[in-house]
Amino acid sequence: MTTNADTIGATIMTTTLGFLCALLSTSGIAKAQQKSTSLTGAWQVTKVQMTGANARTVTNPQPGLYLFTGKYFSLMMVMGDHPRPIHPTLPEMPKASAQEILAVYGPYVANTGTYEVNGGTLIMHPMVSKNPELMGGSVTYSFEIHGNSLTLKMVEMVMGASVPPPPVPPAIWTLSRVE
Repeated sequence: MTTNADTIGATIMTTTLGFLCALLSTSGIAKAQQKSTSLTGAWQVTKVQMTGANARTVTNPQPGLYLFTGKYFSLMMVMGDHPRPIHPTLPEMPKASAQEILAVYGPYVANTGTYEVNGGTLIMHPMVSKNPELMGGSVTYSFEIHGNSLTLKMVEMVMGASVPPPPVPPAIWTLSRVE
């Protein structure tokens, strides 16, 4: 004799199995549909070569990490060759001078958005940026990949806001694939 509890248990088991099968097949489809580019992965900044009047090479740069999926990018890095000063503690923040705040946040770069690759050209379209005037704009690089090494050279910056872009930094970044 089948009880109501047996019927409910069978229904739960069947529903759970069906859900798991659907979840597994969907995740496989989603992964198969994700496009991959030569940039897909995680890249760590390992060298910065400054060109122009103040030419120099920084072989031990401050931390920097670029992440690329098939369509999106995210980057965070500290520009320069020495650590940023320690951030004032929160209660003391109102006492910090503009110069102290700039020393902490000025060299910090953070952007995330979509990107496109066309041959040896990388165009990033920041949707979120530490610098709001860059959101909705684009940053174009020429790039080369040799094994696990990526070289980036900024070619153009187009601001999303109606402000003139800053000069293109005379630098070549070298990154190593870490994943």
